[in-house]
Amino acid sequence: MTGVLSNWRGYLELTKPGVQALLFVSCASGMLIGSDFRPPIEVFFFGLIGISFLAASSAVINHFFDKQIDSKMMRTSERPLVMGDITDKAAISFSVILYVVGAFMLLYFTNFLTWILTTLTFIFYGFIYTKYLKFMTSQNIVIGGLAGAMPPLLGWTAISNTIEPNALLLVLIIMVWTPPHFWALAVYRVDDYADAEVPMLPVQKGVPFTKQHILLYTVLLIVATMLPYTVQMFREIYLISALLLGLIFLVYSLRLYRDDTNALAMPTFAYSIFYLAALFAAMLIDHFIYL
Repeated sequence: MTGVLSNWRGYLELTKPGVQALLFVSCASGMLIGSDFRPPIEVFFFGLIGISFLAASSAVINHFFDKQIDSKMMRTSERPLVMGDITDKAAISFSVILYVVGAFMLLYFTNFLTWILTTLTFIFYGFIYTKYLKFMTSQNIVIGGLAGAMPPLLGWTAISNTIEPNALLLVLIIMVWTPPHFWALAVYRVDDYADAEVPMLPVQKGVPFTKQHILLYTVLLIVATMLPYTVQMFREIYLISALLLGLIFLVYSLRLYRDDTNALAMPTFAYSIFYLAALFAAMLIDHFIYL
């Protein structure tokens, strides 16, 4: 315990707090939309913490398995396990504690379905994707995106104890958002991924091919974000917001596609993060106003 307190920044970094923030937003959105903004307070509070703890536990496992890869990449070369700030044993112990505490919260305050879905997500990302799928195909992000797309469904099931079609639409949106989001980063860090021998799309197929696919998936994303409106899940506030945010994303992707350099890759990556947060904010505002 003393080691954790003295190196809390390192342990916090192991949980990938930036990713956790987006997870928290999308998971809370699933809870609020699924309950019409009337979730039981204990389910909302402990459900969010429990899901976040299991996601954080999975992130620690990801750090553990990616230690050698991280040491070869400029972006990740100063992560706690690579630098030796935290030992492998301490990291695994930390992951186990996060999982056990989070699982208890989900089983006690939510329901078995939420726990099993969150655990399957934990296994898929922490072990199957990180250890195997990442290295099997250049479409690794497309497949692995399922894990990152699960939070709104997990939040929804925590409230409803059912898997509902509307929740699956939110999963679909994040799944389609994931490839252009990560491929923009991969374009910017293509040399890093090549040095680490990770078969990301720009490494395997080239940067121009990847830029083409970023543009394609951005178009698909705009289409996917229209689906909740077509089934009357959301109304005009969401529709206008989704179209505006999507068109801006399309402009970023189009400019990146036409640019002979990779200078616009990071601005595109940064906007994609803002895009997802703003899209879910629009969902919440629309649903609250039209209750």
